[in-house]
Amino acid sequence: MMPGVRPLRHQDLDLPSCIREIPDFPKPGILFRDINPLLRNPAAMADVIQRFERVCDAVRPDLIVGIESRGFIVGAPLALRRSLGFVPVRKPGKLPGEVIGVDYALEYGSDRLELQQDALSGSPRVLVVDDLLATGGTAAATGSLVVQAGAVLVGFAFVIELESLGGRASLPTGVPVESLIHYS
Repeated sequence: MMPGVRPLRHQDLDLPSCIREIPDFPKPGILFRDINPLLRNPAAMADVIQRFERVCDAVRPDLIVGIESRGFIVGAPLALRRSLGFVPVRKPGKLPGEVIGVDYALEYGSDRLELQQDALSGSPRVLVVDDLLATGGTAAATGSLVVQAGAVLVGFAFVIELESLGGRASLPTGVPVESLIHYS
């Protein structure tokens, strides 16, 4: 647990019960963890945001950065609840104006993430949020992009972490990482 984050309260929901398991998606042998049932459940979404607020209490961000696209779903309401700004990190060609980007390796190829060039001006403290930490490549690239843009990376928060894929090891050492649901 992240230092300073309060332990779960009795009224916290059983979030894993809101996750649907879909075998053999997107390919045979993969057990996909689907958050769509959680997204359809207002009480579960409220619980996710409340738990992420505890992460904010611990790391005190100035801005929330959400990773396309499900990071937007949890990041924007979190930013609103905490009276913080929200900044999207997007795939290439999705943001207007001048952008900065980072290329990163995927299991089968490469990808790129971009951020508006002035989105993180003034060295804000940034919490990166997303729905899933798997291999960590996308989150690590986002963290790198945040630092490249001149911000201070103060933490990562995920709804789900697939521990067996080792994504946490790909993230910067010393930066707090909080996941609400852990699968081995």
